[in-house]
Amino acid sequence: MKTVFDRAYQRKSGGERADDQLELKAITEALALRDAEIKAFVEKATSEIASTGKIAQDTKAAIELLSKTGNDLTSRLVEVEQKLARGDFGHHEESKSYGEQLTDSDDFKSLASKGRGTARLSVKAVTNITSSTTGTGGVGAALQPARVPGIISGPDRPFTIRDLIMPGRTDSNAVEYVQETGFQNMAAPVAEGGTKPQSDLKLELKTTTVKTIAHWFRASKQVLADIPLLQSYINGRAIYGLKYVEENQILAGDGTNQNLLGLIPQATAYDTSLTKTGDTPIDVLRRAILQVRIAEYRATGIVLNPNDWADLELQKDAGGNYIWVNVSEGGVQRMWKLPVIDTNSMPAGEFLVGAMDMGAQLFDREDAGVEVSTEDADNFTKNMVTIRAEERLALAVYRPESFVHGEFPANPAP
Repeated sequence: MKTVFDRAYQRKSGGERADDQLELKAITEALALRDAEIKAFVEKATSEIASTGKIAQDTKAAIELLSKTGNDLTSRLVEVEQKLARGDFGHHEESKSYGEQLTDSDDFKSLASKGRGTARLSVKAVTNITSSTTGTGGVGAALQPARVPGIISGPDRPFTIRDLIMPGRTDSNAVEYVQETGFQNMAAPVAEGGTKPQSDLKLELKTTTVKTIAHWFRASKQVLADIPLLQSYINGRAIYGLKYVEENQILAGDGTNQNLLGLIPQATAYDTSLTKTGDTPIDVLRRAILQVRIAEYRATGIVLNPNDWADLELQKDAGGNYIWVNVSEGGVQRMWKLPVIDTNSMPAGEFLVGAMDMGAQLFDREDAGVEVSTEDADNFTKNMVTIRAEERLALAVYRPESFVHGEFPANPAP
């Protein structure tokens, strides 16, 4: 009987194999195939004993043949191993394959002679135990990674612009206010009985409409229920998203479509005629403060991009010493006695100086909130949930001249 392992060995060795390692591999694979066939016939014999009370003759003959035909392979295996040892001809304990261990066992000999019974083979693993998820000795499937609790979110931008402006509330979709747009003051000393001069005052009704900032997420009911704190995490990120856009809108909204008309578009442009030869960005900021003061307001804050604030803090004198800060301790984020707010919402290279606490007011129509609903599209049939976050607000800039916006000189003096 020519078995599968015979064919495999003949195919891999071929009688002309020069590479001993390849031959060793071929012999090992052939033995493994033989062992698999022995196991299959033993299982067949066990089944036959269970059904008929004895082993069929052809099954018994196949098992005996398989137990004998492995001797040549085992002998050749020992020879190749000794050859690869390169001169180590000392004591070599011959190892038996699984099939030989089974056929040499007392249980198998009893089964073969009596035609009934059970033969068992206890196999000891000979491979290394590793973290692999496949192969003998691989226990990786039993390893569980340690899970850090919670969700690692992206960076959170601190929002500060809203806090600079007067707060307010409205119960309408628009806010109206009367703004003085012209004042001709003709007041003068008048002699007794003389005609008093007439002054002129111009008022204009201004309207700012409430705008909506919103976005939404969709998630399955199952994932919200199965992942702890996921809904509260989504709620927090939803509110953060609103505030992120809100700050950009308060500063730079262009007023088109559903955008707020922000502080920068309504601010008074910096009067470059105030700049003197040799002025640095620090000087320009002081002159912008002066411009606000000339307009009869007192600036309460400076808004800069973080890059520009870093450049200002890194200013050095002729001796290489930092002007504004002690490097080892840092310094208070102030300039010309005013707090400096650095935010990525402010474009790089630009500045805003103003009377923040009186020149503008932010009206909340609906505070930022989150709503959850299954009644959206086909949510109900798909077990989905829509999470919506929105807020409604309006911005009124009462005194455009109380804000000064400008750009730092492209090539400032050293």
